[in-house]
Amino acid sequence: MVAEFGYGILAVSFLVAIYSVFAAVYGVTKQSAAWVQSARRSMLLMFPLISIAAAALIYLLVNDHYEVAFVYEVTSRSMPTYLKVTAWWGGQAGSLVFWSWLLAAFTSAVTIRKWDRDIEFLPWVIVVCSTTLIFFLGLVIFYENPFARFWNVIGNIEPHMFAPANATLFTAQDGRGLNPLLRHPGMVIHPPMLYLGFVSFVIPYAFAMAALITGRTDDRWIRLTRRWSLWAWLFLSLGLVLGGRWAYDVLGWGGYWGWDPVEIAAFMPWLTGTAFLHSVMIQEKRGLLKHWNMILVILTYDLVIFGTFLTRSGVLSSVHAFANSPIGPLFMAFVTLTFVASIALVIWRWPSLHSETEMKSMLSREALFLLNNLLFMSVLVVCFWGVIFPLMSELFTGQKVTVGPPFYERATGPLFAALMFLMGVAPLSAWGNSTIQTLGRAMWKSALAATIITVVLFFTYTQNIIALIGFFLIALVLLVTFQEFGRGALARQKTQNENFFVALSRLMGRNRRRYGGYIIHISMMLMAIGILGMEAFQIETQGTLAQGESMKIAEYKVVFDNVASWDNNAQEVNYTRATVKIYKGDQYIGELHPRKDMYFSGQPMSIPGQRSTMRDDLYVLLVDWQPISSTAATFKIFVNPLVNWLWIGSLLFFVGVIFAAWPDRDPAEEPSRATRRVSHTSAAD
Repeated sequence: MVAEFGYGILAVSFLVAIYSVFAAVYGVTKQSAAWVQSARRSMLLMFPLISIAAAALIYLLVNDHYEVAFVYEVTSRSMPTYLKVTAWWGGQAGSLVFWSWLLAAFTSAVTIRKWDRDIEFLPWVIVVCSTTLIFFLGLVIFYENPFARFWNVIGNIEPHMFAPANATLFTAQDGRGLNPLLRHPGMVIHPPMLYLGFVSFVIPYAFAMAALITGRTDDRWIRLTRRWSLWAWLFLSLGLVLGGRWAYDVLGWGGYWGWDPVEIAAFMPWLTGTAFLHSVMIQEKRGLLKHWNMILVILTYDLVIFGTFLTRSGVLSSVHAFANSPIGPLFMAFVTLTFVASIALVIWRWPSLHSETEMKSMLSREALFLLNNLLFMSVLVVCFWGVIFPLMSELFTGQKVTVGPPFYERATGPLFAALMFLMGVAPLSAWGNSTIQTLGRAMWKSALAATIITVVLFFTYTQNIIALIGFFLIALVLLVTFQEFGRGALARQKTQNENFFVALSRLMGRNRRRYGGYIIHISMMLMAIGILGMEAFQIETQGTLAQGESMKIAEYKVVFDNVASWDNNAQEVNYTRATVKIYKGDQYIGELHPRKDMYFSGQPMSIPGQRSTMRDDLYVLLVDWQPISSTAATFKIFVNPLVNWLWIGSLLFFVGVIFAAWPDRDPAEEPSRATRRVSHTSAAD
């Protein structure tokens, strides 16, 4: 009965979503506030309805209802309760319900706000959000039903929602359980962060479409969605970082980012979202780039849907992807429909999206931000081409030709370097007009200091030219950013007669968005140190050692001590753990215990032994061993220089976004540029 109840609630939710679209459109066309309010209440009803369906699904997962196909596929009796709960988003059907639940939550949160000043946006925001929800709920109800049960139909076990003729219910003794790779703590929070980022970006898109439909193409919609965009970007960024950490800890290949197609599918909306966050500041400050902002938010929304398609269609091979599914063409149809309709709206409103001012200098801040957008779009083109190339090659040649990491690294490396240089220059440029002379006077001290740091690194650390260029750019951005903190604090200290640190804290508190952005820039440079260290200096070796034998790599000596193997019947897994002693030079510095887990289902997982310092990670993998004599084992060893700066930078990144998005004055209460201009004109009259 629980399965039928959960499915019934999803079906009701689907119908309510359809009704909300109808009521909103009818209310606008008939100018009926009552119908619009009815659509609003319908939208508010969606979250509790889908929450009930989600609760029913979780009940089935936790209580081992293996007559339900989805429960059988993603859980087993050996899994702890928390993993059974998180298995909700560990499979295809459940993840679509999770997507729908989050979207319903966010749409309800937006719908419940005060709409007095922006009531004309309300029906169209409901239409866009509900249409997206209808699509995902439709996939769940008609194609990927998590409540379908197993039925014995004349000797064949088949999943159906309702009993076929002459069928009996079949209940398996145990489930397959999650892939061991998904049983890592990082996978408990990595997918939800990505989903939160994906779903959050639907809200700015909905407001953008509402602005186009109603003709309110000033910056009001941007102010209403400013924090939504920031939080979406934060969640998506955290999802990417957590996925990198999961890969580093579990996949056993010594890295955190392999340019996997599904990794890139999540990275592409991050690129357009980042460009969008920079670009909207130009519209707010100068009334420029209105066309850009509309196109960027449309791209972000459709790349979110496209990324979801790549993960769930089975068209690309990836450790992150779900199984083959018939829903791929539906995703592509929805992406195409929404993209074409959105671009048509932009073309319709194109004249009203004209800029309010002109760019007068190619070195002004707005011009540099535009260049920043172009670079992000260039990275996007590289990533998009790399992802679809295997599909195109298979379509035209019959053979799927994959694109590997070297392609992405060679193509995007110069673009990321240019972006880093802009991060060092843009904070020093002025709005409206800048010259080479003014920029030179503002940055020469930082550039000189960065040069000195690079020279020191040349003599003490590396002669790798590419790495030195990277270190120079990192140092330049950090020094310029710290210079901006110091310059602002000193100016306030003089005018307000405050202590330097008091002046700095109050300055940051009054300019959260600006200084939060600077903190994010610092965090990204710390992350860049880790990325550069891995890309330029990673060392690896592999060898088979008898007990007592050693292998050297960089400054380390690894001595094989022993290997042990045992079964954990409760978790249905066999553990094989090696013990290796680590020496740095002749100094003993400890033991590591690389492990190979083999689940009784036949699924393996490698757990590296890691010794982490700020200088490097020693990363040891157990590749093979002699199970009888236990006298020899094969190890793969990596030295990953500077990689921990990546994780430190990630933590600081989180702090920066929280600081920038922390509420002081509600941006929804701020007037648009057009309103402010009218107010100033009236005051002057």
